[in-house]
Amino acid sequence: MATKTFKIGEYCKGGVITIETTKTQVKVIAKDWDFSKGSSKGSDQKNAKEFNRLEVNLTDSGAERKIDDFLNDLTTSYYAGVVLDWIKTKVTFKRNSWDF
Repeated sequence: MATKTFKIGEYCKGGVITIETTKTQVKVIAKDWDFSKGSSKGSDQKNAKEFNRLEVNLTDSGAERKIDDFLNDLTTSYYAGVVLDWIKTKVTFKRNSWDF
């Protein structure tokens, strides 16, 4: 299992996205920035309040698209791409036979 917290700030709803991956599932957790821990990117945001979540099974044929759509709703396309690229280094998405 791999976990990473992206502290994006003003370019993201809530400012924080946490990703949890296993061999079969990806969880994308949107959190509100916890200013009691500080306002810098170096502050500890692991216990920030969760306000939205997406859990996707990697055997779903549209798993990558679901995650990408969810991330693009939370943040800019640049940061959505950064987060999705990190996810791709940790898991393998199921590909359809018609995908190239």
